[in-house]
Amino acid sequence: MPRVHVLRHGHVHNPDKVLYGRLPEFRLSDTGEAMARAAADHLVAAGTPVTRIVASPLLRAQQTAAPVAAAFGLEIATDERVIEAGNQYQGEPIPRPIDFLHPKHWWRLRNPWRPSWGEPYVEQAARMRAAIADAAADNPDGDTVIVSHQLPIWVARCDAEGRSFLHDPRSRECALCSLTSFEVEDGRPRFVGYATPAAHIEVPR
Repeated sequence: MPRVHVLRHGHVHNPDKVLYGRLPEFRLSDTGEAMARAAADHLVAAGTPVTRIVASPLLRAQQTAAPVAAAFGLEIATDERVIEAGNQYQGEPIPRPIDFLHPKHWWRLRNPWRPSWGEPYVEQAARMRAAIADAAADNPDGDTVIVSHQLPIWVARCDAEGRSFLHDPRSRECALCSLTSFEVEDGRPRFVGYATPAAHIEVPR
């Protein structure tokens, strides 16, 4: 059965330490480019039969897809459904845990189950589920790589495994340039594996 491997983008150049969300100008750092090459090398070395590559429209995802596309001689297709989750903190400094004790944050944080500060988990799950299922249906004779973003990938995995969407972000098993793999049965993604081909690359602090 062909698989859909959802690849998280690599490390991003973000010297001001903001939550970049869907902002369009954020690109891979040199480290992120090395991670993307490591992911491509891993897929080739593993003999993964990649015959299609799809990416989020955001620059960092397109750049992460480029080495995979080059390694397999493919063109990058773009799918808006695998974009980063919407977030009201976009463009602001990344909050520290202690920051959330300030009353100015309380309205945004009023409902962690939805979540109230961004795109609802159920909407993320629905668009990722559809994108993964369509990728498998559109490419039945080979594997597809989809380049996406940490939260939508983690939500897709929770959805496939029947887990609660409510979670501590620090608990997500979705490292930079990791691969979260699915098979699709009766139109429904099923989680089948996780790999970290860029784990050996040190992330700058």
